[in-house]
Amino acid sequence: MPSGLQPGAAHDLITAPSAPELTTVGTDEAVVHEGVRVRRYDGLTPDSSHEIEGFAFRTLPARGELLARFTTVNDVHFGELECGIIDGSEIGPTFRAAPGDPPYPEVMNRGAIAEMAALEPDAVLVKGDLTSTGTRAEHQAFLDLYEPAFGERLWYVRGNHESYHRSPFGAIPHQEIVLPGVRLALLDTSVEGSASGTVHAEQIAWLDDLAAASDRPVLVFGHHHVWDPSSLERPETYFGVHPGASERLVELVARRPAIRGYFAGHTHRNRARRFAATGDVPWVEVACVKDYPGAWAEYRVYEGGIVQIEHRISTPECLAWTEQTRHMYAGLYHDYAFGSLADRCFALPTHRP
Repeated sequence: MPSGLQPGAAHDLITAPSAPELTTVGTDEAVVHEGVRVRRYDGLTPDSSHEIEGFAFRTLPARGELLARFTTVNDVHFGELECGIIDGSEIGPTFRAAPGDPPYPEVMNRGAIAEMAALEPDAVLVKGDLTSTGTRAEHQAFLDLYEPAFGERLWYVRGNHESYHRSPFGAIPHQEIVLPGVRLALLDTSVEGSASGTVHAEQIAWLDDLAAASDRPVLVFGHHHVWDPSSLERPETYFGVHPGASERLVELVARRPAIRGYFAGHTHRNRARRFAATGDVPWVEVACVKDYPGAWAEYRVYEGGIVQIEHRISTPECLAWTEQTRHMYAGLYHDYAFGSLADRCFALPTHRP
């Protein structure tokens, strides 16, 4: 039985080897994953067309001096013991760490931390779901790994796995991080006792004032993704930011051109949407750390633009785990979580057109 696969799971879902995937394209690099194999291509010319291993792509632009670099992760889930579970459903397979192996959230986060630390980022943002059940021990396990690595460069906020259990860790309404060339706004989008999210009036007012006075682009971060204002459905129990609060946030971004993007986690998928009211501003979701694809996002701030570059955690033990968990939910998880290259890696101009 493969390590981590539970008795009764759908073994036949993981027998076929993974096809090569162009995972990452940056300003001067590209990465292809084929199962647990990683092939990196460095030294590419920025903002130019390339063809590698049959993949045609264009590298991201690097306009002007590199001013700052920061990274983010989300849905790290310290304390989780089994993934692939949907309440009320028996769809499988589900996965656990093999007996005697370290917990998979620890394995995945150690890999992410090592890769991020190698870049010496100016800041590291953890966008919620620090824990599985919101316990003090789980929160301490998170701190025990992240604080020694990043110290004062570490910023974090809670997610629904904290707020649902009424845990106070990261319950800070808003935080401002000022870096060369960019201003970061980190919001607590959680609702006490709920898995859903919101943005409160006080947070909207704070962000409005910050964006109005900012002398540099503003990027906004929170755990929950927003509701699409063009949607024909308006559920009161929406899994992300409540429709009314989403509308207020979209309206704010529409009138404050300094805000260049909103970046969330929560859905465990890669997705970048754009809404009519906010033009080219991306409303982004970044995949989780704890299972497939096992990701973290890098942001490079140049004089003439900002790029998001998503990286798949590529230590051997992390790839062994994520190559198993890509087959969750009857084999559908890969198509849901991976997203397109444009969802994972893209460029933003410093100013709106």
